[in-house]
Amino acid sequence: MIFNRHSKLEGSHAPFSASQPAWLRYSVEKAIDILQAKRAAVIGTKLHAWAKDTIDLGIRQPRSKKTLSAYVNDAIGFKMQTEVVLYYSERFYGTADAISFRDNFLRIHDLKTGKGPVHKEQLLIYVALFCLEYRFRPDQLAGIECRIYQNDDVDIFNPTAEDIVPIMDKIKQLDKVLQEYDDRED
Repeated sequence: MIFNRHSKLEGSHAPFSASQPAWLRYSVEKAIDILQAKRAAVIGTKLHAWAKDTIDLGIRQPRSKKTLSAYVNDAIGFKMQTEVVLYYSERFYGTADAISFRDNFLRIHDLKTGKGPVHKEQLLIYVALFCLEYRFRPDQLAGIECRIYQNDDVDIFNPTAEDIVPIMDKIKQLDKVLQEYDDRED
């Protein structure tokens, strides 16, 4: 038999695929919710790409409290770099949406395009990864400011060494244990 070719779909995954059959037990409402979430994720990826290009090109937006405008304008104003990978190991790294480090002051901004609640831990992990990668103790920094942009609001917080050190310790501990595990398995 000659099978139909679906070259546009090769290497992709269906929203409701055979390899993840939990959808067999979804109600229609749950299936619609899942599809909406997947579509929102695609839109979020596109908005992040647009924001990165806009910031990198220095194109200020009209003054507004709208999430995208505030995020873009603040990142440009603070001369931040976009989509920066912060790396500790192959098991522990992440990409900060916008980051700057000037005059010993660390600033990390995160753009959230979804409606759901967000967790500050993501930004705390970025701070920990920054400190680990660039060999800073959090208490050596003049200051840290993290911002989450979502739903036309900006949540600003200033983590301390007491917030960051336990995360750094957890990353180092887990990475060591996982490396030892990998070494035994090889």
